[in-house]
Amino acid sequence: MGKLAVVAVGGNSITKAGERGTIPEQFANATETAGHIARMIQRGYDIVVTHGNGPQVGNILLRAEMACTVLPALPLHTCGADSQGGMGYMIQQVLGNELRELGIDRCVAAVITQTVVDKFDPAFQNPTKPIGPFYTSEEAERKVSDLGWKVMEDARRGWRRVVPSPMPVRVVEAEAIKALLDAGCIVVGVGGGGIPVIEERGRLKGVAAVIDKDHASRIIANYIGAELFVMSTDVERVCTHYGTQDEAQISSLTIDEALAYHEEGHFPPGSMGPKVMAGVDFLKRGGSEVIITNPESIERALDGESGTRITK
Repeated sequence: MGKLAVVAVGGNSITKAGERGTIPEQFANATETAGHIARMIQRGYDIVVTHGNGPQVGNILLRAEMACTVLPALPLHTCGADSQGGMGYMIQQVLGNELRELGIDRCVAAVITQTVVDKFDPAFQNPTKPIGPFYTSEEAERKVSDLGWKVMEDARRGWRRVVPSPMPVRVVEAEAIKALLDAGCIVVGVGGGGIPVIEERGRLKGVAAVIDKDHASRIIANYIGAELFVMSTDVERVCTHYGTQDEAQISSLTIDEALAYHEEGHFPPGSMGPKVMAGVDFLKRGGSEVIITNPESIERALDGESGTRITK
């Protein structure tokens, strides 16, 4: 086997800002990102690709809601599974195509992945993760009354459903992912952080929640013994004072420096915070190196010419 790496691709890399999220758009964006991952494999890496699903699962929820008068409702965990299947198919196809363009004959296999969360996680008592479309206040009140949803106003653009975002505990299919790697496959898994499930008397049960995909990807990275954890995002480097006149890019961080900046509030919970903390956890649990960058900068980041590198 080559050097082991996990590459976590953001859902916004597949459906970009300003796009409708059509299937041709998603395939084109996935192909672009897959090209960079394929060149990592060409360098000798064995890779697990994980991915976000925020825009995609939002569309699935909206379709289900619009069809609710003629078709049964879909629970959130099933919508997450649907996004995993569709996006897994897409990524395995385009990555396989890119590998063949490079003359590399490797199997790419997508795994529908469940992620266990603690049913007593405090997040279940304080839902904060917005999902799905925006509603007027009147529409939102009806959802609360008819469906028992929790809702909140989001960025003054309207009201949205909010669901819990508990911390992942373990990835159920981790051993299957490792077995596929050992057999020489490139694996796509842990889509959207995994389908959230709880354990009750030894049985698994899906729950209405959203799992942070970077923290779930960290779990699989440590489980397979990955040396490198790459998290792709929409900026080339992590920044302090992001979006202000004092914005400064960071090319490298130690664990202690990352924690200090996080404590100072430079990495917000809804954006860079989970990536930095997932990277810190990966390193503390045996990983060697973390890179945070945008997809187009991955190769340059591997050469130390771009991205933000976190080390011990």
